[in-house]
Amino acid sequence: MANNSSAKKRIQIAERNRLQNKSYKSAMKTLIKRCFAACGVYLDKPGEEAKVNLQKSMNDAFSKIDKAVKTGVLHRNAGANQKSRLSTAVKNALEPSAKS
Repeated sequence: MANNSSAKKRIQIAERNRLQNKSYKSAMKTLIKRCFAACGVYLDKPGEEAKVNLQKSMNDAFSKIDKAVKTGVLHRNAGANQKSRLSTAVKNALEPSAKS
């Protein structure tokens, strides 16, 4: 337990930041999952609307990842890894339809 007021305040600040980071990470993971789901939808039924939804979901996820890195919620390399995973999935979803 903290013995002085500054230590008590640091505990409160750390808890506040932990909750904010948790919320941010959760939102980021949700957007990533939506992007993967959009890839699956596009593979099932390729079309212009599905392609637009796929691009929008990817852009939203990239934006959230970049903001997480900028605010320090996520490490720079971890953010780059997540963006790489997403772009590879989107590329694999878009290319087979172009070949057939």
